[in-house]
Amino acid sequence: MKPAALPFLLDRRRAAAAPDGPPAVLLLHASASSARQWQGLAQALQPHWRVLAPDFHGHGERDAWRGDAPMSLADEAALGAALLAEAGGGFVVGHSYGGAVALTLASRWPSLVHGLVAYEPVLLRLLMDDAGSRDIVRDAAAIAQGLRALLDHDQDERAARLFVEYWSGPGAWELMPLGRRAAVVMRMPSVLRQYDALVREPAPLPQLSRLRLPALLLSGERTVRLTRRVAALLREGLPQAHHEVLPGLDHMSPVTRPEAFERRVLRFLARQAAAAAAPPRVAAAG
Repeated sequence: MKPAALPFLLDRRRAAAAPDGPPAVLLLHASASSARQWQGLAQALQPHWRVLAPDFHGHGERDAWRGDAPMSLADEAALGAALLAEAGGGFVVGHSYGGAVALTLASRWPSLVHGLVAYEPVLLRLLMDDAGSRDIVRDAAAIAQGLRALLDHDQDERAARLFVEYWSGPGAWELMPLGRRAAVVMRMPSVLRQYDALVREPAPLPQLSRLRLPALLLSGERTVRLTRRVAALLREGLPQAHHEVLPGLDHMSPVTRPEAFERRVLRFLARQAAAAAAPPRVAAAG
């Protein structure tokens, strides 16, 4: 992370240097994206919130995963957990893959998470363990196999196009600025590592169902079938969370037209801040 280029993002040294500052919000980006996707939200959060926004492995300014074992969701979540530990805990906001990492973080380090917002977390194992989702799982596996075959034959740009248009529809690749296309192409090997992590690890619903932290689980009205089904299963598995569908939004709306998503996140955080300042009571998610 380069603080000079992204002044609103706090690295670990700055987080540790200001433990008594504003409450922290950890922002976790989507696959093939980076912490830069949060520029608008981060600016809206200042100065009342301390923004922490790490890049995942192989994204943005962070090197690709080089561990001896395959990368796990816990490895990605540990990046954010370290920041939250130094900040004394905080709230977590995640989009897509970042939403899955956010739920993993909350399940493994619950004392660090004061509340969370997850927009369309891609919990693939939740679908794999659901008999009614087999055709959706087959479609997702076919996309992953296609990406792997294209990357094996050095057709990284075709792989990036396949990935983008799966989530955003035909023609979405051509509408992307050239610089963003190039960044997505470079990140495709790491995107496949993320897919492998998602399918290896059980969804953390048993741990999350025992937590009583404020949780807002969002989805878009115009999303793809995979994330629509995940949202339905989350409503069944986590009834204590607040579930909401945002009208007119699709899976990538937090990146492509983030205004409605950002307003909802800001309202959630404002409500939690008000609850924390009020006499002791159970915080509401809405």
